[in-house]
Amino acid sequence: MGSPMTEAANKPKEIAEILLDEPTLQSRIAELGAEITRDYQGEELIVLCVLKGSIMFTVDLVKHLGLRVAIDFISISSYGAATKSTGVVKMVKDIEEDIKGKHVLVVEDIVDTGLTLDYLKRSLSMREPASLKICSLLSKPARRKVDMEIDYLGFTIDDHFVVGYGLDYQSFYRNIPYIGILDTSLLDE
Repeated sequence: MGSPMTEAANKPKEIAEILLDEPTLQSRIAELGAEITRDYQGEELIVLCVLKGSIMFTVDLVKHLGLRVAIDFISISSYGAATKSTGVVKMVKDIEEDIKGKHVLVVEDIVDTGLTLDYLKRSLSMREPASLKICSLLSKPARRKVDMEIDYLGFTIDDHFVVGYGLDYQSFYRNIPYIGILDTSLLDE
């Protein structure tokens, strides 16, 4: 793991501030893994990774699940190339697993307006899973348009556009091992 000193030294100029460093992220993910393992003890679980933003979070989270786990992927979008959600949700890739009668944990990178996750939750509920819970690394309640219950939450953040650890801006910055606040004034538009 990178130290905060290394992270700061390698920080792209467009990152105004490191909001959550790598050790902080990994510590909280281990706690979430233990909580989920406790709640689903003795059950099989389908972990549904919402692409592309939650891929790093999902990979690290499942390492901490002491359960029999299947992993599937879904891709939905409401951002396009913008820094704010458009509110228009589109399905890009559907899941392959049959979730009827199974326990499903949707793993999301960030809950912003809640519109995307609300759409996804309603869509998956129609497939009659035994249970359907949400795990999100980040929540940004200042932008919420839909009441959304997050069963397992990493961190609540203020209304900043964040990148890193899977979160992107125009497909870039996903590889940064921490969460940083993007200074959009420094970007070439």
